[in-house]
Amino acid sequence: MAGARIAPSLSERVRAGDSRAVARGITIMEDGGPLASALHAAILPSTGRALTIGFTGPPGAGKSTLVDAFVAALRKSGRTVAVAAVDPSSPLSGGAVLGDRIRMGRHTEDEGVFIRSIASRGHLGGLTESIHHIVDLFDASGRDVVVIETVGAGQSEVEVVDVADIRVVVNAPGLGDDVQAIKAGILEIASILVVNKADLPLAARTVRQLRAMLSLRRDGEKDVPVLETVASTGQGVAELLAAVLALGASAPGDRQARRRARIRRLVAESAATLMRRRTMARRDPALLDLLAQIEAGLISLDEAVAAVISEGTKMPDRISDQTQVAESTHEPAV
Repeated sequence: MAGARIAPSLSERVRAGDSRAVARGITIMEDGGPLASALHAAILPSTGRALTIGFTGPPGAGKSTLVDAFVAALRKSGRTVAVAAVDPSSPLSGGAVLGDRIRMGRHTEDEGVFIRSIASRGHLGGLTESIHHIVDLFDASGRDVVVIETVGAGQSEVEVVDVADIRVVVNAPGLGDDVQAIKAGILEIASILVVNKADLPLAARTVRQLRAMLSLRRDGEKDVPVLETVASTGQGVAELLAAVLALGASAPGDRQARRRARIRRLVAESAATLMRRRTMARRDPALLDLLAQIEAGLISLDEAVAAVISEGTKMPDRISDQTQVAESTHEPAV
C-alpha cells in the first residue's frame, strides 16, 4: 500500500526467531491493512524452507489431541515447530473459545514450539483469512515445521489444500454414512488418512471404508496411506511422523510449485479485495453511468467488470493509510 513504511526492527526480529516479535506479527496480520501488507513483503524473501502440514477432518475426530502428540514427536526428532490452531468464531459475538491451545498446554515452556490459537472470524473453508500470511511469518521465523489445525471441517471445507504441503485428514471410527457424506470433499485432498481413536470398536471397519474410498479419487492418488492412531496414548504417532517426513522429502519441487501458486492466489485475492473496496466506495459519474448501463441491459456484467478493472489500474489509491510509520505509535516497528 502506498504510504506504508517499514522500519527494520520487527521483521528482523521475526527472522531471528523472536517469539514476541512473531506474536506481534500475527496480530498485525490478523488486523490487516497497509502495515500487514508491508510486514508480509518484508518477510516473504525469507520463506520457503518450512514444511507445512495441515490437519483437518470432521468435528470430534480428535484433531487437537493428535496435533499435540504429533508436535511432541516432532520435538523428539529435534525439529522446531509452529502451530496455527484455527477455532470457530461465534456468529453473534465474533469471539472464539480458542481451546485448542489449552489441549497443547504441555508445550508451553518449550522454546522450540510456538502455538497460536486463531479465530476463524466467520471465514469459510476451515481456516481464517490471514492464514497464508501467518504461515509465511512462521516460515520466516526459522521454524522447521508449520502445523495448521483447521476448524472441524465438512465436505466443502478444503481450503487447507492451498496452504499445506501435506494434508492429514483425521477421522474417527464408526463414521458409516458420514464417510459417504465427506468423500467428495476433504477425503479427496488427503495426503495421509488417519483413523484416530483406533482403540474404539469399528476402527478396522473404518480403515477398510477409507481404503475403498480411495478408489473413487479423481486425481489418481490412490496410494494414500491409511494409518491408525490413538492420540491419547501416542499409539501410531511415530508411524504418522514417518509418513509425513517421507512425503515431505519425496517432492521438494512440489513444495516450491505450491508456494508459487499460493503467492499467485494471494495476489488475485488481494486484487479482488482492493477492487471491491474501490468500486463500493466510488460515487463518481463514470461508475454511476456504468451501473445504469448494466441495469438497462446495454452492457453485460463481464463488460462492466472489464471496464472497472481497466479504470482501476489508472486510479490512485484512495484508501486512507491508518498506520503511516510504525515508529509514530507505541507499537513495535515493523
